[in-house]
Amino acid sequence: MTHAVASADRGARGGVGRGSGKLLINIDNGGTLTDICVLSTGGESGQRVWRTKTLTTPYDLSKCLFEGLKKASVSLYGEADVQRLLLATESIRYSTTQGTNALVERKGPRLGLILGGDLTAAQLQANDHASGLFGALVADRFDTLDLALADAELEAAAARVVTKLAASGANRIVVAFGGLARSSGEAQIRRLLLRKFPPHLLGAVPILYSHEVVEDDDDPRRAWTALFNAFLHPAMERFLYNAEHQLREFKTQNPLLIFRNDGHSARVARTIALKTYSSGPRGGAEGAKALASHYGFNHLLSMDIGGTTTDVAVVAQHAVRTDRRGKVEGVATSFELCNVQSFGVGGSSIIQVVDGRIVVGPESVGGAPGPACFGLGGQLATITDAFLVMGLLDPASYFGGELKIDIERARAAIQSNVAMPLGLSVEAAAEAMEKAWVRKVADGLQAFATVTPQTTLAAFGGAGPFVACAIAEAAGIAKVIIPGLAAVFSAFGIGFSDIAHHYEAPLATADAEGLAAARAMLLERAKRGMFAEGFDLADCELSYALQAGETSIAFDGSGLPGDVRPPCSLRLQALKPVPHARMSGHFGGERHAATSSARRQTLGAALPLYRAEAQMPGAAAAGPAVLEEAFFTARIDAGWRFEINEAGDILLSHH
Repeated sequence: MTHAVASADRGARGGVGRGSGKLLINIDNGGTLTDICVLSTGGESGQRVWRTKTLTTPYDLSKCLFEGLKKASVSLYGEADVQRLLLATESIRYSTTQGTNALVERKGPRLGLILGGDLTAAQLQANDHASGLFGALVADRFDTLDLALADAELEAAAARVVTKLAASGANRIVVAFGGLARSSGEAQIRRLLLRKFPPHLLGAVPILYSHEVVEDDDDPRRAWTALFNAFLHPAMERFLYNAEHQLREFKTQNPLLIFRNDGHSARVARTIALKTYSSGPRGGAEGAKALASHYGFNHLLSMDIGGTTTDVAVVAQHAVRTDRRGKVEGVATSFELCNVQSFGVGGSSIIQVVDGRIVVGPESVGGAPGPACFGLGGQLATITDAFLVMGLLDPASYFGGELKIDIERARAAIQSNVAMPLGLSVEAAAEAMEKAWVRKVADGLQAFATVTPQTTLAAFGGAGPFVACAIAEAAGIAKVIIPGLAAVFSAFGIGFSDIAHHYEAPLATADAEGLAAARAMLLERAKRGMFAEGFDLADCELSYALQAGETSIAFDGSGLPGDVRPPCSLRLQALKPVPHARMSGHFGGERHAATSSARRQTLGAALPLYRAEAQMPGAAAAGPAVLEEAFFTARIDAGWRFEINEAGDILLSHH
């Protein structure tokens, strides 16, 4: 129930009553802000939602996590009591854009790469996307080993290569071989290097082997999967295990669950780093899927704009668009991933003048120091500074009044970084910044999806609603929905996930015997995996698919479908349902005029200001106007109307 957040924020200070049921905590850790969404699982009062935000602390992600939990406990109980909150919680689901942001900004470990067999560096740079990523993640830190060498010679050569890569700056090394000897060759190198570089020594460089990450006969794809995983692993491991340890100190009843980019959740120890890539955006996509199903949108284009990135996904026929071989910045991996495009433009993206034109991102000032107007030491211009100068934002109400923003600092940043280089006034520069920012977002939408007359744009994230009308018009979209929980919608969306794992095994023979052997192997692996999650496999839902090349065929697992020939593999999903978030509300009922008790002075005019939480269901009005609630602001442009329903969701229509 989406609108409950507004009433709960105002009315929950008396505490959670006996009928509230157990709590679900959803956390979405973004590059600039960390969102906390707490839901009750039922009880006499039905679902209730509390939400809060805190600035992301990139130097220590657990700090913002627990600061968010502390603020959430104040919303529920009227005082800070994290332990009470956690003891009342059934599950904690966590998602993050840290991996996405790290790749967007190229901030991570320097990787070294050892190749062998039939796999070459040229194969890993087969297109512009791959070539650019290879240059950013590996550069010239790669070498080749020849398995034809005698053992002593191979051991000496392997030691020289590792020493050379480490000396060139590599602080993690991936070993990826190709051809029929891919797994055995990597295993041989592993045995040799363990003798030369035992991992217990101080300063030992971690060495990862591609076949241990995933079994995939496509050598470049498997190697890239291992490289991405190696790049993301250190930061994810360091933070997630630290957070889990601190949660245990509060006597948390259940383990921290990591929401993954396949739409499911799992324990930290059962999750590999690459599965956290775009997990935050996938949370938004899951929320968009729930919106599409609830309101009957057949083609929903979701636009999640945070501080650092804009994440775009498509929900068609009420299903999130996914790729069997998911891509990371245009490079295929071995895993199925949500088809989410993340590009470097957000509320904290750096806007500057390069060669006489305005350039937006991809670099971001993040939450520390943040936009110049935050007053935390930032001196670079962002769209948040521009919106403040243009009058869209009010220092008294921004971020629910919890974060004081300084218009003079915003003006100074725009003056030095944009206005002066272009010979414009600060106000004209701010308007030019908006046009460039809107154009970059709209171009991203149009490049990612085909816009049709049936397309609806879902605008959420802290910066998503700001100028959603302008972005929609630029992209050729005439209908926009802003969820009532827009500011924390990705956090809300991960509340629709279950605990699940996927397993895959090749069929030795394409007959009943081969199927039975593969199924028995997968069931044993699933039994162990779900036991590690705390569940009996008998309590889980099982589903099978046959993977033949890039084609996936769902079936019941009891008999091979159609004319199947090897090579092919059997895939098994084991899923344990857990309590979910819920949707409510409808549009198209009786309308009445929205109420406005104030005006907002913008550069163009003094516009009517509508407070979203003050409106009754069915409230509607036409732009130009400003629509605002505690954690988001939306400018309703001329030619657009808005309608708010009983769930607090907002439908914008161009007329």
